[in-house]
Amino acid sequence: MTNPPISKIIPLGFALLLVLFLSNSSGNYAAESKHGISDAPTGTLEKMIVENGSVTMELDSSRLNGISSIAGRHATLEFSVAANSFFTILVFNDQLRGPEAGSIALVKQVGTATAVPAMLAASLNQLVVEKLPPDAAFDLAVRDRTTGLTFFEIRGHRYDYDSNARSLSITGGDLLLSKDFADALGRSPDAGAIIGRISIGAAMEPIEVQTIVNGEAKSVIMPALRGSAGTNAPTLVPGPDVIVGDLPSVQQASSPNGGVEGNYVGLGVGTTSCNNGDQPLHWFQLPNVDHPVIPQNLYRMSGGANNNERFEQIGQSWLKHAFTALEGNACNLGCNTGGCTQGSNLCPGCSDPYSASLNYSQTGLGSRAWVNPFSGAFPSTSNDHSGHTHLGASHRVRVLASDLLPANNTGATYFAEGQYVTAHEYSWCQSHPGQCNMYNNVSYRQFTVSGGPTTFSFSSVGSTVRTQPAIMAWTGATVNQVQPDPGNDGIWCMGYKVRNPTAGVWHYEYALYNENLDRGIQSFSVPLAPGVNISNIGFHAPTQEPAWANDGTQNNQGYSSTPWSVNQNGNSITWNTETFAQNQNANAVRWGTLYNFRFDADQPPQNALATVDFFKTGSPMTVAIQAPTGNGTPTPTPTPSDTPTPTATATATVTATTTPPPSPTPTATSTSTPHPTPTPRSSPSPRARPTPAPRPL
Repeated sequence: MTNPPISKIIPLGFALLLVLFLSNSSGNYAAESKHGISDAPTGTLEKMIVENGSVTMELDSSRLNGISSIAGRHATLEFSVAANSFFTILVFNDQLRGPEAGSIALVKQVGTATAVPAMLAASLNQLVVEKLPPDAAFDLAVRDRTTGLTFFEIRGHRYDYDSNARSLSITGGDLLLSKDFADALGRSPDAGAIIGRISIGAAMEPIEVQTIVNGEAKSVIMPALRGSAGTNAPTLVPGPDVIVGDLPSVQQASSPNGGVEGNYVGLGVGTTSCNNGDQPLHWFQLPNVDHPVIPQNLYRMSGGANNNERFEQIGQSWLKHAFTALEGNACNLGCNTGGCTQGSNLCPGCSDPYSASLNYSQTGLGSRAWVNPFSGAFPSTSNDHSGHTHLGASHRVRVLASDLLPANNTGATYFAEGQYVTAHEYSWCQSHPGQCNMYNNVSYRQFTVSGGPTTFSFSSVGSTVRTQPAIMAWTGATVNQVQPDPGNDGIWCMGYKVRNPTAGVWHYEYALYNENLDRGIQSFSVPLAPGVNISNIGFHAPTQEPAWANDGTQNNQGYSSTPWSVNQNGNSITWNTETFAQNQNANAVRWGTLYNFRFDADQPPQNALATVDFFKTGSPMTVAIQAPTGNGTPTPTPTPSDTPTPTATATATVTATTTPPPSPTPTATSTSTPHPTPTPRSSPSPRARPTPAPRPL
C-alpha cells in the first residue's frame, strides 16, 4: 500500500521541514523561532482545532484614540471563542509542533469596554484572530472577518500546549497598530505603535489523528467534533465524485517580485477537495495522467446603483496537477479508508487540502490548453516548463492590479472559484451509465480585497458555496444551465440581467460561462426589434496567458486576447471571434471562463431566444434570454429592487439541475456533430499504479 508522504500533512504554505520535525522537546513553540530537523519520525500526529476558549485584549485607549496629553487609560476587551473555530495546531507525540493557517472567531462579551475608536467598536462583533501565511511580516493579526480590515498585528507572543489538559495558551503578544487601521484613522505615522497586549486560552480537540512510522502515515482516524450536529454520515453518491469542499484562502504570490508583473499581480486560491462518491477516486501523480487538475478563477460583481449590475471574470490560472491524497475529513462526509489505497486514491468521503501557495507554485502548473475538460484527458508532458522563464504573474491567477484597487472598485464584491477536472469520473461514467459525476466539480466563495497599489490581501466572507459555479452569485440575474451534446461534451451557463436605470433606457447585461464544454463558444447573437436604438455596446473577457514554450496552443503562440467583433443589423446584434478554421488560438469562450456582452436600448425587455455558435464543432443553438424585441409590456418589470447580497449565498435563478439524467437526451434546439478528438490531447493511460516520481512543488 502506498501511503501519503508526511510532507503533505501541513498545507504546504508552511515550510514543513521547519515545523513538523521540530527538535524542541519543551512542548512550547515561539512564533519567531526556527528549529532543527530530525529524520524519519515515528509516533502519533494530531491535528487539533479550538473547541472553546477566551481572548483578552488590554488596550491603551489614550494612545489608541490618539490622545497624547492624557496619561494612559486602559480598555479591556473580553471575548469568548466561537465553538469549533478552525485555528489548527499540530501536536506530535504530545508536543506542540506549531500552528497552521486558520482563524479564531471572537464573540464579544456583555459589558465589554468600548472606549475605542468608532471603527473598531463597530467591528467588535465580527473580529477574528488570524494565523497569517508563513511569508507574512507577522505571525498573527486581529481583523474584521467581514470587511477584511486588519486592526492589529501581533508580535512577541508564545504558544504553550498542555497535553494532559489539551489546552493551548498564547501569551505575551504585543498589539501593534496596523498600517491599514492607522491610515483609516488619519494617523499614518502611528502605524506599528504598540497599543496593548493580547492573551488567548483555548481548549483543543483533535480532528485528525495519524499514526506515523518512519515518516509515513500508516493509519488515520477522524474523531467526531464534540457538540457537532448529527451523528449520521451523509449518503455518498454512486461512483467517484470529486467536489471542491472549501476555498479557504486567496493569496498573492511572494516571489518572484512579490507576484507583480507589470500591471498584473499573480494570485493563488487554496482548494480542499472532497470525494462525495462511494468509490475511490484515482489520484496518481505525474507522469501518470489519471489525477485531477485544478484551475482557479477570480470574479468581480460591480456596477449600477447596487454594485451588482455586472458579473465579470478578472483572472484565471493554469492548472495545478494533483498529487498524493491525504484522506482528511474536511467535508464531514465520513472519510472511509477501508479497502482504499491511500495516497494514490482519494478515498470515499475523504478530503485533500491544497494551500494557496501550493496552487500558485509555478512549476506545478500546466496549461489549460492540454486538457479536455469533459473527458479529463491530457498528456503526461502537460506541465513541461522547459524553454521559458517565469515572471511574477506567470501561470497564476493573473489579475490587473487596477481590478483590485479598492479606490477603483468602490462597493465591488469578489468571488474566488475552484474546480477539479479528472479522467476517472469520465471513464467511470462510460462503464457505469447513470453514474456520471462530471457536472458538480466547481465551487465558489466570496472574499474582500484590501491593500494596493501592488500588494493585496484577501479575507473570506461566509462559507464556500459547494458544487456551484461563481456566476450563481450574480445577484438578481437569471442563470440557465445548457448542455448542447449530452454524454459527449460538458455544460455551460447563460446568465442575463436587465435593469431600467433612467426613464426610457434599459441596460441589457449578458454573461456566458463555460464550465467544462470542450468545444467552446465562438459567437453570441441577440435579436432586436426593428427600429430599436442601441448604444453603449460593450464586451469583457479575462486576459489570456501570454504565449509560452510548451503551452499546448497551436505553434505555442498562446490564446488571443483580441476583443470580439460586434455587428448590428436590422434584427440582431452579434459578437464573434474568429472561427476555429481561421485561427485555432482565437479568443473563444473556453472552459473555465466567463465572457460578458452588454448594451443600452430604448425598448423594454421581452422573452427572446439568443443564438450561440460553437468554436470547435457543433451546430448553432438557441437559448432563452430577454431582449428588446418589440413594444409591449416589459417582462419582467424592468426596475429591479434587489440589494447587494452580503454573503456568498447564491441568489440567481437556476432552471436546470446540476447533474444530468442517467440517460440524457439532447437539449439543444439543433443537432450537434459528434464530439471531436481535441488537439493536442491524449487519452488517459491505463489505471496501472505508476512508478513513484519526484513530487512537484
